[in-house]
Amino acid sequence: MVRLGVGLIATIAALVLGLLIAAAKSSFDTQSNQIKQITANVILLDNLLAQYGPEARPTREEMRSTIGPFADQLWREKVARTAGPFETNASAERIYVEIQTLSPRTDLQRSLQARAAQISTDVAQTRLLLFVESDNLIPAPFLAILVFWLVIIFASFSLFSTLNVTVLAFLSLFALSASCAIFLILELSRPFTGLMMISSAPLRHALGPL
Repeated sequence: MVRLGVGLIATIAALVLGLLIAAAKSSFDTQSNQIKQITANVILLDNLLAQYGPEARPTREEMRSTIGPFADQLWREKVARTAGPFETNASAERIYVEIQTLSPRTDLQRSLQARAAQISTDVAQTRLLLFVESDNLIPAPFLAILVFWLVIIFASFSLFSTLNVTVLAFLSLFALSASCAIFLILELSRPFTGLMMISSAPLRHALGPL
C-alpha cells in the first residue's frame, strides 16, 4: 500500500514538475525574445533615421543618451514587480515626438518617417507587454504542496531499507536533484534577477557612436 501510494504521488509530482519547468521556460523565452525585439527595433530605428538624412541627427543623438536610462527602467520595473500603474518613458516619448516633427521633403523621407514612427510605437508596445507579463508563475500554496509531496516520497524511501552511509548519501543526492528542479523553475520565472538573469548589455550597447 505504501509503495502504491508513493508511486501515485511520485507520478503526480513528476507531471507537475515537468509542466512547471515547461511553463517557466516558455515565459523566460517570451520575455527574452521581447528584449531582443526591442534591441532589434532600436537598431532598425537608428538605421532608418540615418537614411533620412542629417535632419534626424539630433534625434539619433537623443536615442544614444536615453538607451541606458530606458534599460534601467525596464529592469527596475521587472525587478520591483509592484502593482503600481504603468509609467511612460519621457525620453522615448520625446523621441517619438521628434520623429513626428520631422519635415520630409521627398517621398523617400516620408516613407522613412512613417516607418520610424511605427517602429518607435512597436518599442513602446513591447515594453508595455513586458510590464504586464507576470513573473510570479508559482503561487506559494502550490509550491508548498509540491514540496510536501516530495517530502512524502523521500520519507518513504527510508521505510524499506536500513539507514546507513550509502543510503543517506544517495537520499541527500536525490533530494538535492529535486531541489535543483524547483530552483530552476523559480529562476526561470524571474528572468530579470538571479543567476539566469537576462542581460541588458545587448540593449545598452545596441547603438555605437555616430
